[in-house]
Amino acid sequence: GLVTCATVGEQIVYEIGDPRAYLLPDVVCDFTQVTLEQVGEHRVSVSGARGLPPTDSYKVSATYPDGNRITASFLMGGIDAPAKGQVVADAILKKVAGLFQQLGMAPFRDTSVEVLGSESTYGANARRADTREVVVKIAALHDDKKALGLFAREIAQAATGMAPGLSGLVGGRPKPFPRIRLFSTLVEKSAVTATVDLDGNTQSVDIPTGQVFDASALPQDTDYGTANDDTDTDTTVPLVKLAWARSGDKGNHANIGVIARKAEYLPYLNAALTEQSVATYMQHVLDPDAGSVHRWSMPGMNAFNFLLKNSLGGGGIASLRIDPQGKAFAQQLLDMPVKVSNEIAKTLTENE
Repeated sequence: GLVTCATVGEQIVYEIGDPRAYLLPDVVCDFTQVTLEQVGEHRVSVSGARGLPPTDSYKVSATYPDGNRITASFLMGGIDAPAKGQVVADAILKKVAGLFQQLGMAPFRDTSVEVLGSESTYGANARRADTREVVVKIAALHDDKKALGLFAREIAQAATGMAPGLSGLVGGRPKPFPRIRLFSTLVEKSAVTATVDLDGNTQSVDIPTGQVFDASALPQDTDYGTANDDTDTDTTVPLVKLAWARSGDKGNHANIGVIARKAEYLPYLNAALTEQSVATYMQHVLDPDAGSVHRWSMPGMNAFNFLLKNSLGGGGIASLRIDPQGKAFAQQLLDMPVKVSNEIAKTLTENE
């Protein structure tokens, strides 16, 4: 229930793409000049939003079946729990793959193993490998539902016939179910007839055609500048000391909005949070072939928005990951080291 510039700001940067042009049914919204002001307890004034007329297109989202998926999770406890969990998961997938080959079945289309509790979702940035209790999550994709039934059978046997410390299946024996994928596209309004059915009478409704959206006419991105060379040091602090952040999904893409706690931090954030540096830090979630990072400035809020394209393994219920909507991406980025002046580092330390 807390209403502050931080909580409101996080909602504004949540699940957006280009903040200069957020496409909505009735307007194209420009968030770049939005400003926030705390005007009372649990009261924040939001101003500066601008807009363009609606476009000449509708956004259409369609779903379609694309194979079958299954997810199994189990507890692994004891010394070297993360390593044991990984070995067990690999062994199960290898055994099932061998059964497929013997039976003339196609191999898995995709698999995912995540050792939860060892910071596996952090990729190379993980710090904890010494925990003695983890949950091992295995997900698999296959066109044949019967093939995933073999996988479920092997998972059920693992508790009594594999590594010591393997305990109860989370949620019981897994079952395969259809994988549903999302396809989004734009359709010209002129190609769609809108109607209203009232008491059995269908009537056509005239809809304004809107205006053609010209991305090249959008304003140039704001440059916050960088810190002067004479104040540069080797002192770093985690991003969380300098900013708030919030992340979410857009289909197979994810966004991370970063809001500076103070305007004086912007030059340091600008220098540290480049498209390339964020792509490198978050490379464990980006598709190796189609993944990319784009950055925009939101000067009204002293903020940046990052769009991580093709970073969710298919996104939503199509993804085999434990975080298919990128909800934890911002929390990962908040650990990224940012170079600051000695003066800022000293002030942060004194305020702790």
